[in-house]
Amino acid sequence: MSARIFIDGEAGTTGLQIRHRLERRGEFALLSIDPARRKDPAARAEALNAADVVVLCLPDEAAREAVSLITRSGVRVIDASTAHRVAPGWTYGFAEMDREQRRAIASASRVANPGCFATGAIALLRPMVQAGLLPPEFPVTLSAISGYSGGGRPLIAEYSASSPGSEAAGHGDAFRIYGLPLAHKHLPEIQAYARLTHAPLFLPAVGRFAQGMLVEVPLPLWALPGAVTPRALREALEQAYAGSRFVEVAPARETEALQKARSGAGGYLAALDPESLNGTNRMRLYVFGGGDGGQALLVAILDNLGKGASGAAVQNLNLMLGLDEAAGL
Repeated sequence: MSARIFIDGEAGTTGLQIRHRLERRGEFALLSIDPARRKDPAARAEALNAADVVVLCLPDEAAREAVSLITRSGVRVIDASTAHRVAPGWTYGFAEMDREQRRAIASASRVANPGCFATGAIALLRPMVQAGLLPPEFPVTLSAISGYSGGGRPLIAEYSASSPGSEAAGHGDAFRIYGLPLAHKHLPEIQAYARLTHAPLFLPAVGRFAQGMLVEVPLPLWALPGAVTPRALREALEQAYAGSRFVEVAPARETEALQKARSGAGGYLAALDPESLNGTNRMRLYVFGGGDGGQALLVAILDNLGKGASGAAVQNLNLMLGLDEAAGL
C-alpha cells in the first residue's frame, strides 16, 4: 500500500518542489484538499489526520497550528519551517550531521527540516568542533549568499519582474546584504547543532540569481589553540562525511587549482559558482589555506531549494519510510 503524504502548503516554493519530486513515484499517494474546501479548517484537519506523513511548508505560526490539529497518533511530520528546529521532541533532519542521525530520523515521528544556510554552516563547523580543532567558545563568523528564491514569493516576484526593453530580467539589487539586526532565524539551530557556545556573527546576502548558495567560514588559524592546519581541517571533513551519498569534500588538488587560476586580466580568480549544484541534493565542501598557513576559508556550496529545502525533506521522508535514502534524488 502506498504511503499517504499530505503537503500542507504545497503551493509555495518548497511545497511545489517536494510535490514535483514525489508525484512520479509509486510509493506515495499524495493527498490534497478539494479547492472548494481549501479555506475550511475541518478539511485541513481531515487531510492532516488522514496522512501517514505530513510535510509542512508553512510560516512558523501556521506550522505550529497544523501540528496542533493532528490528533491521530500514527501521523508523522516533517516540518520545513523554523518553528521546531530546536524544539524538544523534534529530531533535526540533517541526515549527515552525525553517524547516528539517519537512524534517529528513521524512527522519529517529528522531524524538523534544517534551514538552508544552517545546512552549510553546520556541515562545516560541527566536524571541526567534534575533532577538537575549533573550540566551542570560539567567536565564529559566517558569511553567505543565496539566490532570491530563498526569500519566498515577495522576493521572487521582485527579482523575476522584467522591464520592457531591459536586457536582464529583474529589478532587485545585484547584491543585497540583509539580516542587519544580526538575529537571523537560522542562528539558534546553527549554534545548537554546530555545538557552539555563542551564536555566530552571521552576514547573509541575496544575489540576482534564482537559486543556489555559498556559505563561508573564515578562520584565523593563528587564533586557534594548537597547530591547526588547512590539511587538518580538510581531513576532519573527509572523516565526517566518508561514504556520504550527498555531502562531498573537494580534494586538495582542486582547491589549489582554484587558488592558482588566473583571469584574463592577470588577476587571481577562485571560481566557485553558487549555482553549480542546482537541481541536486548534493553539497560540496572546500577548505582553502592562505596567509602562510595562518588562515583558512571553509566554503559550502548547495542548492538552497535542494539540499537546503525540498531535497532534504524528500531524503528525510525516504528514511522515515524505510526507503532508499536517495530515491527520487
